[in-house]
Amino acid sequence: MKASKFTDAQKTFIIEQTEDGTSVAEMCRKAGISQAACVNWKKNTMA
Repeated sequence: MKASKFTDAQKTFIIEQTEDGTSVAEMCRKAGISQAACVNWKKNTMA
């Protein structure tokens, strides 16, 4: 399996930004990831 180019801390920061009011689309565009990746990260951290 390919290693992620984002650390766990970076993933957490991106998820927190979306929860603080920044739109998911805008945050994903800034981070250079797809919205699906962001949703998967959030789903995996909530489990």
